[in-house]
Amino acid sequence: MSAQRQRSIRLEQYYHRYLQTERSADFIAAVSGHYSNETLKRLASKGNRVIRRAAVLALGFLGSYDANEVVGQALKDRDRAVRLLAEHGLRQIWFRAGNAHQYQALNSLVRLNDNGHYHEVIERSREILAEAPSLAEAWNQQAIAEFSLFEYEESALNCQRAREINPYHYNAAMGLGHCYLQMDQPILALEAFKDALRINPNLECVRSQIRQLERSIGRERSDD
Repeated sequence: MSAQRQRSIRLEQYYHRYLQTERSADFIAAVSGHYSNETLKRLASKGNRVIRRAAVLALGFLGSYDANEVVGQALKDRDRAVRLLAEHGLRQIWFRAGNAHQYQALNSLVRLNDNGHYHEVIERSREILAEAPSLAEAWNQQAIAEFSLFEYEESALNCQRAREINPYHYNAAMGLGHCYLQMDQPILALEAFKDALRINPNLECVRSQIRQLERSIGRERSDD
């Protein structure tokens, strides 16, 4: 039996054990002791259905930011479970783009946004971005705070920045669409929502929004 086959079998065993026990710490410890980030990335794109699930789950727990592309591509996997695991895992991976201090700072921004401290989010995100302007998630969190304060133009600009830095940031693409809706620019909103759906075809709420906008734009054009 080849070493690659042995690695696949072992990962599959870890995954089934995790499904039975739901002990994520045990799964993380087992995987981290035997698999590198590069090996998990390879298995996530080339393994069978169960192996792809296990590898994407592991990358969500352990993967560095350079797994962003592989897990982003998994949003279009033919297996629904892989797609769902990829969607959840990506949101974890985005926070690992910087160092440990920046990781903690990004999580702090999320908590502040969740608790409505939008002005503080903007202040802190600017401090983070002055140090690390390539942190797409910092731009995204700032955009969320600005949207909540009705600062739609600023929010749209920062959604665009996040999207340009991270081509798999479907949340930023969705945020841009909502900004354009508030700015009464339905055609640009439609383009942004379609962009989000191209990245992540599993966004049923966005698919519904696209249908509504297409009908609305169609009615407006027929009335002209």
